[in-house]
Amino acid sequence: QVQLVESGGGLVQAGGSLRLSCAASGTFFSIRAMGWYQQAPGKQRELVATITGGGSTNYADSVKGRFTVSRDNAKNTVWLQMNALKVEDTAVYYCYADVRLDYGDVVRGTTRGYWGQGTQVTVSS
Repeated sequence: QVQLVESGGGLVQAGGSLRLSCAASGTFFSIRAMGWYQQAPGKQRELVATITGGGSTNYADSVKGRFTVSRDNAKNTVWLQMNALKVEDTAVYYCYADVRLDYGDVVRGTTRGYWGQGTQVTVSS
């Protein structure tokens, strides 16, 4: 139904930058919110940043001032610009989309969550 394809991960030195992108495709009515989560080895998946269709954003305290989430509603694409990267940012980053599959979801106020496959970000010291 809905596929999320991420790109842009890689290896970077501390202090460097990376830009992640995620494009949603498939059959759906609209996307309420999109965002990024990270999962480091041995840890739970944690929120990094989210953005609604109206442009409202939410960031984890650890990335405020360094990361910027943005979105193109027409292209169903979300980006995460990561600057001043730290070793502790090393993780697999997952794209997330909160989707209204059809007009019934709009009427009911319901959404369904979808995840991308994840992209590895490694920050070296």
